[in-house]
Amino acid sequence: MADIEQYYMKPPGSCFWVAVLDGNVVGIVAARAHEEDNTVELLRMSVDARFRGKGIAKALGRKVLEFAVVQNYSAVVLGTTAVKVAAHKLYESLGFRHMGASDRYVLPGMTLSLAERLFFQVRYHRYRLQLREE
Repeated sequence: MADIEQYYMKPPGSCFWVAVLDGNVVGIVAARAHEEDNTVELLRMSVDARFRGKGIAKALGRKVLEFAVVQNYSAVVLGTTAVKVAAHKLYESLGFRHMGASDRYVLPGMTLSLAERLFFQVRYHRYRLQLREE
């Protein structure tokens, strides 16, 4: 997030959107292309807690799906460590299928020390929305 333009705007097939309400940024989402399998990854979806439940996340998700169709990608993929059921319901309401989960996910900066392995486990979920067959 330190350099949005370099990471999300300059690479081909990538983009970044901001949801604005009454002049305030209330949500963000990004898309990043994976040319090797003709997919685009939905990334960084976040809505300010004060504005959740108003359809903003769904609108941002749809923006990524529209982008993927226009750019002719075969699928949209995402990964999440979200623990809130609402996040998973959102992805499914957009048409994503849960492809599995892993308990062996390592967050950036983790060292996998004994304490981290005993007390800090993150479940990583993968989702996919097939737009067309390759």
